[in-house]
Amino acid sequence: MTSRSIKGSVALVTGAAGGMGRATAELFAAEGAHVAVTDVSEAGARAVADAIEAAGGSAEAWALDVSDPRAIREVVAAIAARFGGLDIVVNNAGISAFSPIDSEDYDDIWNRAVGVLLTAHQRIIRAALPHLRRSQAPRIVNIASTEALGATSRDSPYAAAKAGVTGLTRALAVELGPEGITVNCICPGPILTGMTEGLPEADRQTFARRRTALRRYGAPEEVAHMTLSLCLPAASYVTGATIPVDGGLMARNA
Repeated sequence: MTSRSIKGSVALVTGAAGGMGRATAELFAAEGAHVAVTDVSEAGARAVADAIEAAGGSAEAWALDVSDPRAIREVVAAIAARFGGLDIVVNNAGISAFSPIDSEDYDDIWNRAVGVLLTAHQRIIRAALPHLRRSQAPRIVNIASTEALGATSRDSPYAAAKAGVTGLTRALAVELGPEGITVNCICPGPILTGMTEGLPEADRQTFARRRTALRRYGAPEEVAHMTLSLCLPAASYVTGATIPVDGGLMARNA
């Protein structure tokens, strides 16, 4: 499979109402894929799907709370029925989950982080697997974070869950490799999304200058293009990889 086109493929993107998820859904649709736009916000998912359709692409929206296992099974089945299959899964849905270890509500934050950021990934993959096995170029991309590679103070629930995503990616790449299903992981660094837009601009600029080689925050579209690259039929020999898209944050010592 040497094609560099996903035209006609069916792609499921979670957390697609904004940020990296929206950028991914829009890019995949522009490349000719049929995109299942899912998000906990039904209105947000519908707005993205409508924008894609207005631009000439193919998309349909589903409300999906990835912490609900029954909803996952039902929505994945509905997507496969609507489009006649499923070729690509992008596990992008996420939340912020910061807490000091001695906080009284630490366990609640921990459980929520693991449920949304890690457990949901494997549930979606398991629901999609029968359909991916019938695909000619099955692809799974899990979105983690550079917090999986180097942590920030008071983010242990988030960092642990994201590190779990990298481990899940490697394990499933080995398990599913004999079937030709590739499983890869992207670790975005500082990206301009809803999670970071509340930070003061001066603080963002200071952080970018001090920590990244490119000395700027990234755009959601820059992550989306890496996701697309991993989903191309021609990317059939890339699996089990964890790829930072971080402007050189993990490469820079000082």
